[in-house]
Amino acid sequence: MSTMESSHTVNVAPAELRAVTHRYGSHTALQGLSLQLKPGEVVALLGPNGAGKTTAVKLMLGLLQPTSGTVSIFGGSPSQRATRQRIGAMLQVARVPETLAAGEYLDLFRSYYPHPLPTAEIVQFAGLQGIEKRQFKDLSGGQKQRMLFALALCGDPDLVFLDEPTLGMDIETRHNLWRQVRSLADRGKTVLLTTHYLEEADTLADRILVIARGKVIAQGTPSEIKSRAGGRKIRCVTTLADSELQQIAGVRRVGRTGAGVTLTVENAEDVLRTLLARDAGLHSLEVTSPALEDAFLELTRDPGSPATEAA
Repeated sequence: MSTMESSHTVNVAPAELRAVTHRYGSHTALQGLSLQLKPGEVVALLGPNGAGKTTAVKLMLGLLQPTSGTVSIFGGSPSQRATRQRIGAMLQVARVPETLAAGEYLDLFRSYYPHPLPTAEIVQFAGLQGIEKRQFKDLSGGQKQRMLFALALCGDPDLVFLDEPTLGMDIETRHNLWRQVRSLADRGKTVLLTTHYLEEADTLADRILVIARGKVIAQGTPSEIKSRAGGRKIRCVTTLADSELQQIAGVRRVGRTGAGVTLTVENAEDVLRTLLARDAGLHSLEVTSPALEDAFLELTRDPGSPATEAA
């Protein structure tokens, strides 16, 4: 079996949380959360700040214990040594001494695992060529991110946790890492991704889990999640008042940005015909399909906030 391919026969879910509640004193971070990761998929875990993403990841890593419910990794406890040897993690909370060289870090982390990947393969995969002898403190922000990504891969893990993996990277480097993440899934690895770059989740994820207030509130493919945004967007400059726009059949929401207006609509073509018929001076017209950002905001909006868009 070649390296960078799953070295275990996976007959159970790589990770599963069942009705997990976790409290920090009087604060409930997770409330009856259930989720399951499947072999060979990239899952993006999205949610607003304080939704419980970090707590869920720490539970799966065995860094926390649930107040109630169960957490299993490959059918066992996250704290078991054999389980941990099948996991790799790139966490933003990670802190490493600054004075070791990149190559020394790779040697150190490889020594923790019984069947580590060859150093040369890790260097090539993470794009570390030419910086192996440089101390961590002398690396750029993007290079440090690639270094932390490499450390997560040292043990040839079957389950990889990536927390904001492209933070600080330029566009080209970010896209290169995206290709590497997809190739992990192609080799049968399971990847759990947390990111604030919704484009990243849209591009990489086979499945998206959205959590808010400690619960899973939506899950599905990126296309399925985007369909929750409630329709296409029409952006234009029009002399019609908001009250007139809201009365047009198919218009669900109206938002203003300066002189422009944004309409969320069910049938863009029908609404456009009505707009053009009522306002001959309509201009700066743009029609877009739902974006993941639109769906995310729709799903995580506070239940008490108004439905009308505030631009």
